[in-house]
Amino acid sequence: MIGWYRPNTTRRYRKRTGRTSVLLVSAVVLAVGLTPLATGTATASAPDTPTNCQSVSAGGPLFITGTCVDPVLNQPYIDIDQPGTITDPTTKVTVSFRYIHGGFTGTAARFSFYFPAPGQYKGRFFENTYPTLGLGTENAAPGCPSVGVSACSVAFAISNGAYVVSTNNAGGVPAGGALAPYRANAAAAKYSRIVAEQMVYGTKRHPAARPRGYIYGASGGAYQVVGAMENTSGVWDGAVPQVFGVPNAIPSFMTVELLALRVLGDKLPQIAAATEPGGSGNPYVGLNPEQQAVLHEVSTLGFPLRGWWQYATLNGGAFFATEGLVRALDPTYMNDFWTLPGYEGSDPSVQAARIQSNTSVVGLAGTSGLVLANVPSGDLNGADLIVSTGPLAGQSIPIVNVSGDTVTLVANPGITPGTAVTLDNSWLIALEYYQRHQVPTPDEYGWNQYRGPNGAPLEPQRSILVGPIAAASTGGSVADGDFHGKMIMLGSVMDVQAYPWSEDWYAKQAQAALGSSFANNFRLWYMDNADHDPNGPAATNAADAADHIVSYLGEVEQALLDLDAWVSKGIAPPASTNYTISAEDQVLLPATAPQRRGLQPVVTLTARGHGRPGQSIDVVAGQSVTFSVQAKVPPGAGKIVQVEWDFLGAGNYTVTTQLTHIGSVVKVTATYTFTQPGTYFPAVRVASQQDGNPNTPFGLIRNLAKVRVVVH
Repeated sequence: MIGWYRPNTTRRYRKRTGRTSVLLVSAVVLAVGLTPLATGTATASAPDTPTNCQSVSAGGPLFITGTCVDPVLNQPYIDIDQPGTITDPTTKVTVSFRYIHGGFTGTAARFSFYFPAPGQYKGRFFENTYPTLGLGTENAAPGCPSVGVSACSVAFAISNGAYVVSTNNAGGVPAGGALAPYRANAAAAKYSRIVAEQMVYGTKRHPAARPRGYIYGASGGAYQVVGAMENTSGVWDGAVPQVFGVPNAIPSFMTVELLALRVLGDKLPQIAAATEPGGSGNPYVGLNPEQQAVLHEVSTLGFPLRGWWQYATLNGGAFFATEGLVRALDPTYMNDFWTLPGYEGSDPSVQAARIQSNTSVVGLAGTSGLVLANVPSGDLNGADLIVSTGPLAGQSIPIVNVSGDTVTLVANPGITPGTAVTLDNSWLIALEYYQRHQVPTPDEYGWNQYRGPNGAPLEPQRSILVGPIAAASTGGSVADGDFHGKMIMLGSVMDVQAYPWSEDWYAKQAQAALGSSFANNFRLWYMDNADHDPNGPAATNAADAADHIVSYLGEVEQALLDLDAWVSKGIAPPASTNYTISAEDQVLLPATAPQRRGLQPVVTLTARGHGRPGQSIDVVAGQSVTFSVQAKVPPGAGKIVQVEWDFLGAGNYTVTTQLTHIGSVVKVTATYTFTQPGTYFPAVRVASQQDGNPNTPFGLIRNLAKVRVVVH
């Protein structure tokens, strides 16, 4: 049996290039000053003879081991130590804990620890992270927000014998500077061990055993988690990054989506319909050549074709939070796009989309809205409102929404009625093509569509790649796969923000870096019918979301538990998901659970009226329809514990099948009678649980299936 995993601190570390420039640019463009806060006195002590942590390469990020000390985060203190309780509003689980709060003297870094009672404690901790969580966010947030530590994550951890480590990322990215990506998290994790060993579960004279620790996070948090595992050794024993993006993802994954939304426009409903059950399966039918080319482009860069079901609420994801970085790092791009040869700005169809319209303010609408004399039609969400007259002349303010003659700004800096303004989408349109001018190395293969037969980019390239700079400012370095510890990475096949092939890219980098140790340290579990946000349908206002996507919080919870079993007992988790990458860089999963592997149950659903069963049937109103579902979990991934039905396809699972047998395979039927004509997409949602426990609220792994029923 393997005891707790002790990372090999003598491994060779590959030199990561470009880090000096990344940190310098990030500091100039992003960083703000840190204000030290008041401190108290720590009641647990660190080792007597610490050694300062060092960078592996000149100008590189600090490499942190389990024994070295961060020279900036070297004076921890505790200012609160008290009992507490918290209730998860989703599961209704209430837990009690010992709450300890503190920070690091001379910095803005703060931490919160939530310790279960000694009788509950199982020798481990879980640490959730997200980069933009800043000052005041080290405490568990109420409810179940998508990112960061919350009542839900504390209830899960305490219920499973783990204490919780949470930080404010020293003020968050970008305010926390070099401390924000992983150093504040690492310092808190290491100090939590001292507190656990000497204050909570032992004493300084008789310390408790070293706690095993695991860091996890989604989206930007995945950048942090990967950066933490690549730039430390012996701090965390394992990690669960979720919905990771390749280093060049920002802003290209956002800008190509905006391009598709504009060009595909009114064709999006038929594109979405083609991918639904009973659809044609060919989303290119009925598109003109430009639309076909753009759909192919966005798909090949990785946008999942089945993700277009939510076209009505798509807006480029985090584009409006990151476009300022692009403008700061590449300020001449917009002018070059519209004036230099080789750029799309000379194309008549692109020029037709450009808006530069003069108007004036005739009224105010709330705190950030302006009523204008006239607003032209066209693409203005994300455009600029440029002030032409008055004391604010020359200022440019982003437009976040347009409704009739009212525009809503990010904020109104004091624009008053009578002010002349210009509506200008020159930057917006130019950035929709930015991904073509940001071609990285060929291993990030989604961009290889922009290369010619000789491998050279077809379009003019900018002198700077923004993506790796953004990734490094979030994770501390550009990911290269050379991580320390064990990792279970989670990817969503219908992720419309961090495109699903990103996890495949990281798996390939990790395999190259780790060599023969890869299989014993890495798993990749893809989740079907899942999007970017861990909360799934609860995180979007898109129509019928619950019939298209599921939450993957259960996968996160089970991954943490499986990771600890892997580290502490040598029990290997379920195998990585088997998948292929299509010619359009879509992640494709096998149809059966034994072939697919991973953790998620595979669900198939058919409907039958009077004819043969199928995924699309026609019936008459008043005729009963029989639905048959088969669900099976992959090998070693648990048992089916729940089957729910939404017969009308409205996003409401109102009927639950009472299972008479809990097993790895379930076959059940249900009957429903449609009384009104129309086209329906009945759905079944299935949940599995590792222990086959139908009563636990934790570790529920969900998947769904749908059919089309046309009622005449």
